[in-house]
Amino acid sequence: MKKDIHCCATCINFKVSRTEQGMKYECTRLGYETQPSYKFNCWEPKDHIKKWLEEE
Repeated sequence: MKKDIHCCATCINFKVSRTEQGMKYECTRLGYETQPSYKFNCWEPKDHIKKWLEEE
């Protein structure tokens, strides 16, 4: 059974950085802040996610 892994945290464009105010999550493709669990149609999975999906 496949898990629902389509989310920002598994996308190649997802960037995490630590700031004085806390953690910052952003989409480098779209250019704005996001959250790990958000979903967009532009999702491009990271290599290890692609491999995992192929094995399923």
